[in-house]
Amino acid sequence: MRILIVKLSALGDIIHALPVLDYLRQAAPGAEIDWVLEEQNRDILEGHPLIRNVICINTRKWRKAPFSVATRREAGAIVKQLRSASYNMLFDLQGNIKSGIIAALAGVPHRYGFDRDGVRESLNLMFTNHHVPLSPDDHHVSNRSLKIVSSAFGGNYGSYALTSYIHTTHEEDEAAAELLSLAPGNTHLLFHTGTTWETKKWSIEDWLELGRLVLNRFPSVSILFSWANNQEHEEAEWLTNELGNRALLLPRLQLKSFCAVLKKIDLAVGGDTGPIHIAAAVGTPTVSFYRATDARRNGPEGSRHITLQSSMPCTICLERSCPDDKNCRLTIRNVDMFAAIVSILAPGK
Repeated sequence: MRILIVKLSALGDIIHALPVLDYLRQAAPGAEIDWVLEEQNRDILEGHPLIRNVICINTRKWRKAPFSVATRREAGAIVKQLRSASYNMLFDLQGNIKSGIIAALAGVPHRYGFDRDGVRESLNLMFTNHHVPLSPDDHHVSNRSLKIVSSAFGGNYGSYALTSYIHTTHEEDEAAAELLSLAPGNTHLLFHTGTTWETKKWSIEDWLELGRLVLNRFPSVSILFSWANNQEHEEAEWLTNELGNRALLLPRLQLKSFCAVLKKIDLAVGGDTGPIHIAAAVGTPTVSFYRATDARRNGPEGSRHITLQSSMPCTICLERSCPDDKNCRLTIRNVDMFAAIVSILAPGK
């Protein structure tokens, strides 16, 4: 059996969809699985033992010159590759027009996707021929993907014990170990303070107070700070300097190198952001907070993960900016974040 998964972006959404690979390993043993995604996200899937081919598209580049010879050649080669694979079934886990067009061009007889209530863009319904309804049990974003895939194999994914996996090389793992050796102590926490939405952030003063609480409570702990852009770097550098020699500012890391670090730390702390979801995917405990987004939908699941939701009546607003943002931030209290960290690092104490 040959299966094509279409999940193009964003990075966090692809990470949330990773359990479908473990599900297919158990529900369809021996199936050959290919995955289509945007080029900028390929590292998260490269080397995965359950994927035969990672097929990359570059729609950002193609949109800049949609009628150029290069665009037509590249897109044509992708379509030829998809059709020549003779897939038995396709799972569109994206649910928008772009993923639907790929589903249609692949020439797969059985194309599974969301129904009208689940798609992101209604025109997607034209390109799939098995429309799968979601139930309240499928609220979590990972379960949405599992519901689509499991519909072809009896519709029951809840009875499976499922894990995620991100491949890193031996060299990347060794480099991560060497980097962590620069931090004192034998327990390493990672704080990621940045996100792409202002309404997902926390105040730098609260991050500082949380760091102080952790370092005072746990003498053997060091805190690593990760960052993704210049503003995040400035904040992380300031926090590192304020917290002293038990805080370490990480260098700019490639995605796989960062994944290797996340595999080796003891706890990741942050908002609704990529590093938290990657940490959960590689098996590292997390503590995370949610303001504009829904912890029940987006947060890591399981006893090794603790999520905190804003108490604002308008929480889960999905707004990227808000005039009441300051008061919303105050609902995420550093004492509650600290208590969650303690319950992970020192359960029962």
